[in-house]
Parts: sequence; C-alpha cells; structure tokens
Amino acid sequence: MKYIELLSPAKNLECGLAAIDHGADAVYIGAPRFGARAAAGNTTDDIARLCDYAHRYGAKVYVTLNTLLHEHEREDARRLAWELYRGGTDALIVQDMAFLGMDLPPIPLHASTQMDNRTAEKVSKLKELGFNQIVLARELSLEQIRSIHKAVPEACLEVFVHGALCVSLSGRCYASEYCFGRSANRGECAQFCRLPFSLQTAEGNTLIRDKYLLSLKDMNRLKHLEALMDAGVGSFKIEGRLKDAAYVKNVTAAYRQAIDSILKRRPEFVRSSFGSSSYTFQPDLSRSFSRGYTDYFLFGRTDDMASPDTPKSRGREVGHVKEVRGNCIIVSSTESFSNGDGLCFLDAEGRLQGFRVNRAEGNHLYTADPHQTFPLRGGREGSVLWRSYDRQWERLMEGQTAERRIEARFLLEETEKGFRLTFTAQDGTHRSKEFAAEHQPARNDQTASVRDVLSKLGDTPYRCTDVEVRFSQPWFIPRSLLAEWRRETTRQSPLNNEHSALPKDAQRPTPNAQRSILNGQCSTVNESSPLMTCRFCLRHAWGMCKKDRASSKPGSKWTEPLFLVLGDGRRFRLEFDCRKCEMTVWAAQNRQGNSPT
Repeated sequence: MKYIELLSPAKNLECGLAAIDHGADAVYIGAPRFGARAAAGNTTDDIARLCDYAHRYGAKVYVTLNTLLHEHEREDARRLAWELYRGGTDALIVQDMAFLGMDLPPIPLHASTQMDNRTAEKVSKLKELGFNQIVLARELSLEQIRSIHKAVPEACLEVFVHGALCVSLSGRCYASEYCFGRSANRGECAQFCRLPFSLQTAEGNTLIRDKYLLSLKDMNRLKHLEALMDAGVGSFKIEGRLKDAAYVKNVTAAYRQAIDSILKRRPEFVRSSFGSSSYTFQPDLSRSFSRGYTDYFLFGRTDDMASPDTPKSRGREVGHVKEVRGNCIIVSSTESFSNGDGLCFLDAEGRLQGFRVNRAEGNHLYTADPHQTFPLRGGREGSVLWRSYDRQWERLMEGQTAERRIEARFLLEETEKGFRLTFTAQDGTHRSKEFAAEHQPARNDQTASVRDVLSKLGDTPYRCTDVEVRFSQPWFIPRSLLAEWRRETTRQSPLNNEHSALPKDAQRPTPNAQRSILNGQCSTVNESSPLMTCRFCLRHAWGMCKKDRASSKPGSKWTEPLFLVLGDGRRFRLEFDCRKCEMTVWAAQNRQGNSPT
C-alpha cells in the first residue's frame, strides 16, 4: 500500500482553505519570511488557522522556508521554525542546508526542488541527512524518476505536475540577481526568462527578433499521473503560490478527480487524507491561467516546450473573427460571451494583442473604446481569438464552489438502561456512548425519523452515509433528545485536538555543521559567470539541433557563438553542451565582448 498526496499551493489563507475544500491532501504556503516568493508571505496566525482546518481532514500544511539564508538570519529562521511547529505546521520545505545544524523542533524537513535534486546519489544523501520528502527537479523524465525510486525506494518523492516552469535548473539561476539586483534564491525573482530577446551572431546579425525565447509553456501532466505513481511518486505538486483562489479551486479539483479515478482502480494506492469533495462546477483546466501546456521532459525532449510569442496567458480558444464592422466584431464560435470578457489574438507580427468586450450580443462583440478598434490593434478577419478573462467563469468561482466531507455512520442500539449511540468515521474516529433513558414503546416505526435526525451533521466535517437501528421493537425517542445525543457523540474528533508534527515514520534532521549554501555566489556574478543552466535548448526548439539531424531545418545554419540580446542592448552569450544536452546563459557582454559598465 502506498499513500498518494495531492499537494496544492496557497498564496494566503483564503487559497489554502479553498485548496482543502477542493480536495488537496496537503497545502504548501509561505511563511512571513524566508519563503521563495517574497510577495506570498503569511502571518503565523493565518498558518495556524489553516493547520486547524486542514487537520480536520487529515490533510497537512507544509511551510516554505526555502530561501538561502544570510548568517545573521539563522537565529530568526530557527525561532520561526519553532513558532510554526507550535502552530501545527506539518513540515518545512527548505533549500539551505544550514537548517540541519539548527536546534529545530521535531518537525520533518522537505528538500526543496531548488536543491537541484536530479540524481539517485543526491536523493540518497538527502534521505540519510534526515529529509522526509524530496522534491525532484522538474526536468527529470519518467525513466529517471523510476530509476531514482528503484535506487532509493525508502525516499518519499514529490514531483511537480502542473503550473509555470522555470527555464533554468531550479536553484541555479542568477540572472535576476545579476541584471536587476533581485535574487531568485531570496524569493525576489524578476522573471528574466519572461523578457523579449533577439538572437544574434557574434557579428551582430539577427537570426530571431524580439521573441520570448526563454519563456516556457506551463506544465500539465494530468494524463500521466498513473504512470508517475507506478514510477514511485508519492506526492503530486501543483505550482502556483502567486495564483488566486479561482486558479487553486479549478486546478485542485481537476487533479483530485483524476487521482480519485485511478485510486478506484488501483487499491494498492491510497489517498493520504480523508473526505470527499463535491463541486458546483465542472473543473476545466482550459479556463485557468496557462501559457499553453507541455509535459516537459517527462517522455524526453520535445518540440512543444516554449511559448515564444508571449509570456502571458492566452486562455481558452473561443473561435475566430468572421467579420469586422467598426468596433463590432462578429465571431464564428459555439461559445457564449459576456460583457467584460477579455479576448486576445496574434497580430501580423505575431505579437499578442487584447481587448475588452464592452457589450456582447450573441456573437456580436463591441469593444469598449472606439479608438482601439480591432483592426487598429492589428486584427483582421480570420484571426483566432482566445478568451484570457472569462467574466462568467470568474463570477462562478467567486462563491462557494465545493464542500468537503468525511464519510461517517451511526449505530443506535437499545441497552438495559437506555440506548447506546456509536459513531464511526472514515478518519478513524470511533466513539460510543451510552445514554440512560426510559424505553417508551412507539406507536409506529421510528427508523426514518431517527435517520433524519442523526444524519444532520451540520458544520462538522462529516457526512452521514448510513444509520443502522437495532431495536427489539420500535421505541419512541424525542427528536430533541436524539439531536443532543448526536452532538455529544460527534462533538470532538481526534484530528481536531491532537496533532503530531512528526509522523511515526519521520526522521529527525541529522544535526551537523553544514554551513549555509549562501556563499556569495549570487552577489558576485560577473561577465565570466553562468547565469542559467537549462535543459531547454534554443537550438533544438528552433530546429537547429546538432545531434538531432532529422529535426534540423534544411538549408539553415547557426554559427556560434550566439547571443541573446535585450532591448537595452545587453548581450548574453549562449553555450551549448551537446554531450549533456544543456544550454548555459552567460553574463552580459557588449558588442566588443566586454561586460557593460
């Protein structure tokens, strides 16, 4: 039997609660400090509230403390770890090995993907040091994941299955720090990889102009979850600690349904938390933020990883332009449109353009500003339209869209001096209480009334699936008395009151003198330093791979060295290691090959 965990992101308490309601087995959320998303910090009080709610369902809360630490921050990080532990946090996700040398509470540590966990040797070492869960690098293939699990079967492996992709190997990107003074390893990434670049030769000849050459599509592995389970993965992680609640609701629900369909067929896999969620909507990943989808390197290198036309979300394709009449666009589509929808299209230059629908009358869409008509934005008849903002969908997602309940049942029996009520729930709760009461014969069968009263579990986390009544004859019990007995029997659940941050199979971190990884590398990058190391390769993406001759474009040739050029003139040399199938982006140079002043 292997436990399977769906791990969802939480920007804040609202998103965390939504994730639990919509089926997450665990949630990861940023601490007030030291999380890898500086814009997604949360108070310890909010995290404690999220823990209380999650633990009702046996779900867990992992807190990110995964930035690299300065020496003077270690004590603050240690105190924060203790405060989080006391608030109910189930594990800390860390990057800095300095945590291993701290006086920490007995709380599991998870090895962040920013540790660049790509080999069985690395995973084995982290397991030996006391890490309970290891987040693998996004670039690993299914076979590589299987190989790691085979080599280190006792390690709990966590993989990303959905969301935004960094083009650099995690933890090995220094571009933001070098170019903008904002360290990605300190939670302040400026998204260098989402900027437009031109690709030039050493002589300054432009091969590709103003494209988002390092911007990747988003990951989507919804169809490959069972293969990942068979490869040894135990935790499926959704990226998105900066995403809103609507995103968290939709994506969590979609993956919950997909995982549950597998668990029904595969009894050797068991869900790691309790309860089932019912939804007021049909999950649809095409309605949430995405730059287009790729399964990344799961089955090897493919041609569909990049999104060079735009780093933004295009959304769902909704049709094409049939006719344009001034600021009225007639659309050929089977979709319905609403006032306030946001639509976008690619202009003749391949740039993404957008407009807001001021008024929708069937398939006749009127833009808000007559001076920003569709043709003036570069649109034309036949243009494909995507809906980047769906007003009707967003309105639907604003309210309560899910309810999560734990299956439970009652048994009501007569005793010599009264009655016994037994409550049994899916979370392991088993509580039986005897109540002294007079046996009063009923005029008719009271079973239906008994079931009606006991099934009303109100604001508890339970849903009654069965009420069994074992009477030698029909007895009369006032409904008010039954309701009181129900409240007495279900008043407290162990999950509400007892919390152990250290599971029985957890390892305590191994104390040692490991020093902080933050060794000045981020702040001393110069023109001879690598800014990024990427498995994604521009040569392959644009049909110029030296190894894969079959996919190379005939009659074309790129002469190295090649440079990425920003709009301000800064040039970044590219280096291609075909043996490793890796691409390195080096620090900026000017046209003479020197670092700019």
